[in-house]
Amino acid sequence: QVQLVESGGGLVQAGGSLRLSCAASGRILSIGTMGWYRQAPGEQRELVASITSGGTTMYADSVKGRFFISRDNTKNTVYLQMNTLKPEDTAVYYCNAMIAATDRTYPSQYRGQGTQVTVSS
Repeated sequence: QVQLVESGGGLVQAGGSLRLSCAASGRILSIGTMGWYRQAPGEQRELVASITSGGTTMYADSVKGRFFISRDNTKNTVYLQMNTLKPEDTAVYYCNAMIAATDRTYPSQYRGQGTQVTVSS
């Protein structure tokens, strides 16, 4: 059973920083693209950032220059460094990854349970 577990959320003042982590565990053969989504109350889920297995990154326009995604393939972990946080960044942040696991024929999308990020003004 593959699991993604996020950590690092919390309450921070506007202008502050947080670093989210997401570790994948289980019977993993390989991990492809990993990413972070967020969902604020009453809003649709949006893709914040993603990173391929080769290190190519993509960011939503709303976070470019403030958020930085990285991964450590030796630890099956993806990170999201969030700087200059704004109240509108408040949301539940979810980790997502395309994983080839030993108990499935094809790679599948897995998602973590989410971690709350709250930015006060």
